[in-house]
Amino acid sequence: MLTLDHSLATLTAADLMKHPVVTIPEDMSLRAAAQTFQTEQISGAPVVNVEGRCVGVLSNTDFLKWAEAGGTMQPAHARTQPEFCSEWQVIDLEMLPRDEVRHHMSIDVVCCDMREPLTRLARKMMDAHIHRIFVLDTYRRPVGVVSTTDIVAAVAGLDPGA
Repeated sequence: MLTLDHSLATLTAADLMKHPVVTIPEDMSLRAAAQTFQTEQISGAPVVNVEGRCVGVLSNTDFLKWAEAGGTMQPAHARTQPEFCSEWQVIDLEMLPRDEVRHHMSIDVVCCDMREPLTRLARKMMDAHIHRIFVLDTYRRPVGVVSTTDIVAAVAGLDPGA
C-alpha cells in the first residue's frame, strides 16, 4: 500500500475546495438548470431549498437518465458549444421538460465538512463512483466543491486552488 507524503496527509476539504459553489434551486426548471451548466461550464451542482440547504445533486448523469426514461435529446448546433463537449453533452435545451429540478435530481448526496481529510474524500469518491463532493457547513449549505481533478492536482504537487 502506498503512503502519502505527510504534507498531503494533512490536506483537508477546506484546502482543496473551490468556492463559491454554483447551486441550483430545487424549483428551477430542468431546462434552466441545463442552461446554467452550460453557462458555468460545470457538469454537476448541489440542489438547494429556499433556505439554501442542500437537498440533492443534479449532474449530467441525471439528464442521461431522463433521456433513457423516454425523453429525447436532439443534438444542438455546436456553433455555440465548447469544442470539448461530447455529443450527449450538446443538447437542444428546448427538448428538456419544464419540470422542476426536484423531480430529476439525485437525493443521495455524498458530502463532507471542511475538516474532511484528503484520503477520506478520495475514498468517498471511489466508493460512490463520483467525481465531486460538495462541502457543506453545519446548516447543510454548500460552501465548496472538491473534484477528482483537485485531488489529482494536490497529489501532483500543484496548487489545489489554481
